[in-house]
Amino acid sequence: MTRVVVGMSGGVDSSVAAALLKEQGYDVVGIMLRLWAEPPADGAGDDAAPARENACCSIESMSDARRVAAQLDIPFYVVNVEEPFRETIVDYFYDEYRAGRTPNPCLRCNRTIRFTLLLERALALGADYLATGHYVRVDDDPGTGLRRLRRASDAAKDQSYVLHVLSQYQLSHALFPLGEYTKPEVRAMAAERGLPVATKAESQEICFVAANDYRGFVRRYAEARGTPAPEPGPILDLSGHQLGAHSGLANYTVGQRKGLGIAAREPLHVLQLDGARNAVIVGPAAALERECFTVHQTTWTRDTPPDGPARVEVKVRYKAQPVRGLVTPLPDGRAEVALEQPIRAVTPGQAAVFYGGAEGDEALGGGLIE
Repeated sequence: MTRVVVGMSGGVDSSVAAALLKEQGYDVVGIMLRLWAEPPADGAGDDAAPARENACCSIESMSDARRVAAQLDIPFYVVNVEEPFRETIVDYFYDEYRAGRTPNPCLRCNRTIRFTLLLERALALGADYLATGHYVRVDDDPGTGLRRLRRASDAAKDQSYVLHVLSQYQLSHALFPLGEYTKPEVRAMAAERGLPVATKAESQEICFVAANDYRGFVRRYAEARGTPAPEPGPILDLSGHQLGAHSGLANYTVGQRKGLGIAAREPLHVLQLDGARNAVIVGPAAALERECFTVHQTTWTRDTPPDGPARVEVKVRYKAQPVRGLVTPLPDGRAEVALEQPIRAVTPGQAAVFYGGAEGDEALGGGLIE
């Protein structure tokens, strides 16, 4: 019997994924990862961190996952990865915000924690596959035999954007049982099977940040690490004239209009967070539009980049509409992206993900926007 480890979170998606695989005849093992969470601050105050656990592995979530595993009659284990998670994900998140970039920690977590550490544990337990409750499809290219990462059937729930970082090795050991279903269908399947999480709400927050307050988190984490808090600096227009002062780069994001504290004849938006000068650059909305940009730390789901310029669809944010464009790999591992039409708020630190393939729905790879 083929063994599969299911990464369980106590939510409806991973619970139904485990149930479906059990029904399909797999030898299913459930594992929950115990991740790092921001500890509560001593004393009270405006910047005190609320007492809470990581949303992905709270006591409630762990209890729910155990109940589901017991109902499905599958083994269930908890693996502590707090330190590698903090060092690999949390420190990266903090450092990126300090540098004036806007990180997506889920991308890094999927590659280095879920599909590296958890996959290694799964294989050590004799499993052939690691499964999760992500909405995405994986199959074999009929022409090359290579594994393809494809958009989910439910466009509203598709999560290929956050999984485009996976390699052929990782995809060869990955199962995504929910890729053909919609969220309402998954909830209905949970209810039909009497799973206790059928109506459980899902969290959209960054799992390790208390109350989704990333600005407060950056200040608190700086104090915990004994490093200076984000420092104030100038707000400059495109000509370099100072219009005001900012309270720290981590408190701003590209495209932001409100909360700048400056007066102008026309609405001004954040165009750039200049880490070298510790400056916030502002300008009119039209200046947010970009047709060309570069990405670095590129990854390709087929492990090698295209031989030359490739016509693709590009997504620059998880919920963004894809835009047609041309991606040109560069010798240094970066890539140039030229879009057929300008889009707003191309944000350094976020990922640009490229789609194409025979059906047009394959996540080919991507990189972090420079």
